Amino acid sequence: MDLTRISKYMSKILRHKPELIGIKIEYHGAWAKTDELIAGIRRTLEPKFNLETLKKIVAEDKKQRYSFTDNYKKIRANQGHSIDVDMGYVPTKPPETLFHGTTWRNIGSINKEGLNSGDRQYVHLSRDEVTAIDVGSRHGKPFIYRVLAGQMYRDGYEFYISDNGVWLTKEVPPRYLEGMYDGGALYGQQASAEQEKA
Repeated sequence: MDLTRISKYMSKILRHKPELIGIKIEYHGAWAKTDELIAGIRRTLEPKFNLETLKKIVAEDKKQRYSFTDNYKKIRANQGHSIDVDMGYVPTKPPETLFHGTTWRNIGSINKEGLNSGDRQYVHLSRDEVTAIDVGSRHGKPFIYRVLAGQMYRDGYEFYISDNGVWLTKEVPPRYLEGMYDGGALYGQQASAEQEKA
């Protein structure tokens, strides 16, 4: 049984397309019924899928993408939803600095427009550079932004933290971003010029 394939399928269902297997995601908390998820995956992808396999996927997921309720009756993705849900997050004071990993090809638009959530509910931010580099590396040559989260918070922007430690906010305007690469700071036009060379 290919657990990685099943986990990716689960992520698509719980974050974006519950209709793929005919289940509903609760608006409050983004919970799905565990038995319905299992039945849907059995029907559409893996006939031998069961609760023990699901528990294994959740427990071994390095990024802790999923959470159960205490009785395993419900499950949810911890963040990254494009469907309309209320995760019940409480506004939380962020660290003074957070990080966002992207690829070099996105620098031009981010320098002009800042970070926005696109088809997701929130912009995802990392607590440390190593995690941000890992995120940025998924789609090409990584570029890291330092996010002046403390200043944003003092200026009235709200931040939340997901169950698996990802920091979330609705947007990050350009004035709160400092471009970084290889430990050196790159700002605005300089970053764009470096992008052209890459």
